Amino acid sequence: MSEEESGDGGDEQGPVELDLSPHWSLDSSITFLNHGSFGACPRRIQNRQAELHAQLEAQPVQFFARQLPGLLNRARAELAHFVGTSPQNLAFVTNTTEGVNAVLRSMEFEEGDEILITDHNYGACTNACHFVAERTGARVEVAQLPFPVEGPADVVEAIINAVTERTKVALIDHVTAFSALVLPIKEIVDALARRGVDTLVDGAHAPGMVELDLDELDAAYYVGNCHKWLCAPRGSAFLRVRDDRLDEVRPLAISHGAGIDVEGRSRFHLEFDWTGTRDPTPWLCVPDVIKFLPSLVPGGWSGIRERNHQLALDARRLLCDVVGTKPLCPDSMIGFTAAVELPASQDPLPKTLFDPDPLQMTLFTEEGIEVPIMHILSPKRRLLRISAQLYNRARDYEKLANALESRLG
Repeated sequence: MSEEESGDGGDEQGPVELDLSPHWSLDSSITFLNHGSFGACPRRIQNRQAELHAQLEAQPVQFFARQLPGLLNRARAELAHFVGTSPQNLAFVTNTTEGVNAVLRSMEFEEGDEILITDHNYGACTNACHFVAERTGARVEVAQLPFPVEGPADVVEAIINAVTERTKVALIDHVTAFSALVLPIKEIVDALARRGVDTLVDGAHAPGMVELDLDELDAAYYVGNCHKWLCAPRGSAFLRVRDDRLDEVRPLAISHGAGIDVEGRSRFHLEFDWTGTRDPTPWLCVPDVIKFLPSLVPGGWSGIRERNHQLALDARRLLCDVVGTKPLCPDSMIGFTAAVELPASQDPLPKTLFDPDPLQMTLFTEEGIEVPIMHILSPKRRLLRISAQLYNRARDYEKLANALESRLG
């Protein structure tokens, strides 16, 4: 990689930050500050997926019946190495919500058992908890996290204080979706384990954002998306299950994998690898994106994490100054996303995810800025959440700050 390509080049005034946005096919007329919602896949990985699609369509039987098991094994091995676990403990799923559902709907609950969540949990996975509870007689209990939060220890204490003798499993976000907190997941998992409680970690935002060692974490279950901060195609995620729970977890769709035996392949892989005819190319692209993204910056994945983390911190500091609110957590609990509290609004509260805050739509239609504004927790807090990915630069947040200053006065 040349000096210019690596971003190390510059003049006497100092290095100039390289514009990496051409590697993505995002609309250049939009300042895109919402990578956290649906991700964005680089052009090179889109091209790789197109190659795989062409192979599939050229000979579908050859691809699905003869080649796919080996291709999945190789992709799984690369991903397992990246997240710090053994391939035998890892299965591909379409998204984190599917993985969470697979775990919860594989568990046996008795009336009165408790599923513990927090008030920062992702809504879709909270719905899955209620779905299971309603059909089994279990209850969903909610730990109220302090917010703003002074430090990680306060989060651990709030969760542990909500544990009872009936708590069977705790569904805990590694990185909260809307409040954008990186939770002290190792401390939480260990503290729950000492009380005999399994942890199902919703790691939707973690892969790529934080360095993972899932064997060291030793949670009973961990689910993570690859389409967010890994930038893989949408439809790529994984479920990691600890050895002592492998025989208990089954996919949502029971298909041919449940009725065959293949030497050298586990029941866990047979069932999850084949739940019916589906497009496997997002999973097969994961090794390519694991190798491609770190080629864009000095320092590889460590360089990506350092850059995006600092960009998110600088953006949060700038926006808090402009809107006149304080940071909601210490810097150590920020990853590549950050939430900034906005002043209260007289506008009606949005009723659904598809009913956006008026300011959000104004920023999009009048300024060309794509950034989410959410009303969460109780009492409702009006939070703006920014994302920092390699295609973003400081000027993106300066544009947002100027737009907010002119509208919030």
